[in-house]
Amino acid sequence: MSETKLVCKNICKNYKDKKVLEGLELEIEKGKIYGLIGRNGAGKTTLLSIMSGQNPASGGAVTLDGKNVWENPEVLERICFSRELNTMSGNGANTMKVKEYLQAAAIYMPNWDKNMAERLIKEFELDTKTRIHKLSKGMLSMVTIIVALASKAEFTFLDEPVAGLDVVMRETFYKILLEEFAESGRTFIISTHIIEEAADVFEEVIMLDKGKIILKEDTQMLLDRAYHVSGKAEDVDAVTHGKKTYHTEKLGRSKGVTVLLVQGESLKVNSEVSVQPVSLQQIFVAMCGKEAEN
Repeated sequence: MSETKLVCKNICKNYKDKKVLEGLELEIEKGKIYGLIGRNGAGKTTLLSIMSGQNPASGGAVTLDGKNVWENPEVLERICFSRELNTMSGNGANTMKVKEYLQAAAIYMPNWDKNMAERLIKEFELDTKTRIHKLSKGMLSMVTIIVALASKAEFTFLDEPVAGLDVVMRETFYKILLEEFAESGRTFIISTHIIEEAADVFEEVIMLDKGKIILKEDTQMLLDRAYHVSGKAEDVDAVTHGKKTYHTEKLGRSKGVTVLLVQGESLKVNSEVSVQPVSLQQIFVAMCGKEAEN
């Protein structure tokens, strides 16, 4: 029996003359937590909406177990994209009370877990009688989290789930997410700008830049091959010669670069340079920041 995979093949998305996604290839395996990171406008939300059948691609196809996702109810039952609620959109959902919104979600989600939804409502101390358009940013995030987790969907996507949540609630969310993942083995893709605190949760990281995936890798393996090298410019150049470097910083005769080693490579370190490990957020800035270089 073949392994369950959600596959994006040559996905393109255009809005008039603007290319949002271009020839994108991606495979999502069952039973992992993925982090999807990218700058504003990189195409993260568009990609998740196409993968969940909420938005048609301009080209290419998304399949789950070889079956097309687009307009396929059988496949769509296995996918949930709980997107950021926008109280400025003016749609009918904004006038609903929270309890009405969750009741509507339960109708569309065949595996809806009412007990989990009620548990999360209590955990977040959410007043379900409040109308969506009157919720704070943090409370809106709580609603999207409840929909995502209570959906029990095999493939579940969350777009900026911790936006507006304080640090205690963010920690609570990740704790509940990991508990649910351990118990169910569901697949999660989490798009977030708060990278540092989520890095330990991501088994794999997907980096999207200008509509293209520039990296998809086991998070720990990525961290293990990334370093920041600094010192006098000539010494840094000697140590990093022939290596893939990003985000050069210069100050007088001093220089600093982020290095991503490939398999079999190592740094010949000497006392003239400083070599430090880097965080996932620092790697992201190095690869996607304005001063990233190839």
